[in-house]
Amino acid sequence: MTSNITNEKIRGMFTFVLHSHLPYVIEHGKWPHGMDWLNEAAAETYLPLLDVFYQLVQEGFTPKVTIGITPILAEQLSNPLFKEEFKNYLKLKINAGLNDKEQFKKEGKTLLTNQAQNWIDFYTRNLRHFENKYNEDIIGAFKKLQDNGAIEIITCAATHGYLPLLGTDNSVKAQIQLGVDTYKKHFDRQPNGFWLPECAYRPGYNWKSPIKKYSIPFNRIGIEEFLSDNGIKYFIIDTAMLKGGEPIGVYIDRFKTLRKMWEQFSTAYKPAKEDITKSPYKIYLVGQNPNKCPVAILTRDPKTSLQVWSGEHGYPGDGNYLEFHKKHFPGGLRYWKITSSKADLGSKEEYNIDNVDDRLRENAGHFKQLVKDILSKEQNNDNPFPVLVAPYDTELLGHWWFEGPRWIYYVLRWMNEDPEMMLATGSEMIDQTLPETIVSIPEGSWGKAGFHWVWLNEDTKWTWQHIYEDEQKFAELIDKYGQNKDATLQRILKQIARELLLEESSDWQFLITTQSARDYAEIRIAEHHDKFKELVNVLDNYISTGSISQSEFNLLTDLEQRDAVFDDIDTKYWELEQD
Repeated sequence: MTSNITNEKIRGMFTFVLHSHLPYVIEHGKWPHGMDWLNEAAAETYLPLLDVFYQLVQEGFTPKVTIGITPILAEQLSNPLFKEEFKNYLKLKINAGLNDKEQFKKEGKTLLTNQAQNWIDFYTRNLRHFENKYNEDIIGAFKKLQDNGAIEIITCAATHGYLPLLGTDNSVKAQIQLGVDTYKKHFDRQPNGFWLPECAYRPGYNWKSPIKKYSIPFNRIGIEEFLSDNGIKYFIIDTAMLKGGEPIGVYIDRFKTLRKMWEQFSTAYKPAKEDITKSPYKIYLVGQNPNKCPVAILTRDPKTSLQVWSGEHGYPGDGNYLEFHKKHFPGGLRYWKITSSKADLGSKEEYNIDNVDDRLRENAGHFKQLVKDILSKEQNNDNPFPVLVAPYDTELLGHWWFEGPRWIYYVLRWMNEDPEMMLATGSEMIDQTLPETIVSIPEGSWGKAGFHWVWLNEDTKWTWQHIYEDEQKFAELIDKYGQNKDATLQRILKQIARELLLEESSDWQFLITTQSARDYAEIRIAEHHDKFKELVNVLDNYISTGSISQSEFNLLTDLEQRDAVFDDIDTKYWELEQD
């Protein structure tokens, strides 16, 4: 690996990769599951991070954060319905703080009264910044940062479909190509980076569906080929995938379908022999097809990961920080600190914001030094400028860990001030290191145990039966009618495509498996499956009669209004090139 870096003081390069995503919730519920997920993320994560990034820029620093914004999230944050709902949400929270403050003041609870005022200030500032500073355009505010070179925004699959398990290459192509085109619509440029949903990757091999009805083996195209076709330069993987081997532990013994999938992969996939010891602090290329440009991979650093992800062992578990789960009703605001990992909700002590900043500075300083120590250790003649990539869900910062945005402010500022450290976006890392080595990586994800268990198990198997049935049907429809110029036919076909895309969201399986919103997820996937079938019936009737009934027209228009995403959708996304 050669390099363009000339400053010999530099120990290496670092970037945060923040993955921002929520499934489509507009017009699909409000509380506890639905629209308020989007409102909470915008208020607690996206606006505070924007404030941090703009503050750093104003102070003369460059964040150089690599932030992923999924296409379905960008569509929602740009939706006028969200913008109006969000302002109402912020006003409700301000009123909740005012009511709580009055109550706590009467009860003589000084700390709680102060925290109520903090909430009033927090949501008032959010409302003011949203309306005035960012012109009610969160996506536009991130775009401006990218246009000025402060951050890099990367894209993702259109609705965060779990790509290795999607049953047709048509569906994988559509998720990726629509994801790239939606990015272009919102950010006016070609994306370089791509966040594979759940960091889930599958190479090309003779694949067999885990669902018996659809289990005829066929040769799959490696996911990196679709990325290459769409001009993508890099994606992010988990450490275990770089190392290779069997990463799925005990879960293959719990679910025989997973065991069969792993055995099928192990038998059918024959990677090229490699004589190198792969390091997560180097950038490699992936590409099985000699006729396609290989795509670079940035690998998640395992050592810094635990420091931020872990609520028990990492920074977010500090007893002084705000407790996520304990809330004061009816307003739902939080007034207690974590206290300790052993404390139940009844034992949580009152939160004192005055005790927080010193802890944030200590945690940020520790993280910065940890990164620097790792880079210094990894720097050698074979790897003169190592890279350290730290990927996290964006919503961890602010929503789950309320103080997270302030922590990342200190980290980024202090790294900017250190002459031996270099902040760089994903694209800049590749431009500086010029990777040349092509490697093979196995099928897998960053989910528990490294394979597909979170998304494919006894509780979620039925969801894949629905998805595979609809994918197969849609492929048939595209084959028959994709080139048909009839406007009504294309209108129906496009809404069928939207329902399929929403059905494919990996969120539904995740929520079912983790039991965090199981009922909601089961309803959503069943609903999109049912609407898919209803629209197919409308299409069949239209083809046979040449007309559409009033009830069918009402169904179509209702779904177009409710699931109003990807207005530029085109059935060409599902058409595969013929060899």
